[in-house]
Amino acid sequence: MPVNRNTIELHITLQKPPANLVYSLQKGSGANYEPVQVQPSTGEDLYFTLEIEIKGSPATLETPDFRGPYVQGPVGGRFIYLDIGSYAGGGGWSGRLKIPLTGISWQQVEAGQQLRSTVPGTGKNGMPNCATVKPFEGWK
Repeated sequence: MPVNRNTIELHITLQKPPANLVYSLQKGSGANYEPVQVQPSTGEDLYFTLEIEIKGSPATLETPDFRGPYVQGPVGGRFIYLDIGSYAGGGGWSGRLKIPLTGISWQQVEAGQQLRSTVPGTGKNGMPNCATVKPFEGWK
């Protein structure tokens, strides 16, 4: 069945990130980016919604590839950044949380549904979770 959608909507729940920091989605890459959906944390869950473009088809690629202003990384290793602190336009501590786009199937894309992922906002050390999300439970 051919894919009839060229975008997919993603919903990210950042679970209980440390309070008194600012979080955002990163739109763009390198030094040429802007923080969007900027949200201050109170220690409660934060929510981000975005749309990304689907690249390829089941006839040409084993798994979907993605592109767009929020998509980072190489083919087979694409991801979304959540910016933290000064990277998100706030002050103080700064870092980025990498949310993988791996594991999204053509079946999920063809269903045309929104995909959701929940990621921990606080690391084992009590600081903001940053670098690649671990453990990553995937997209549902």
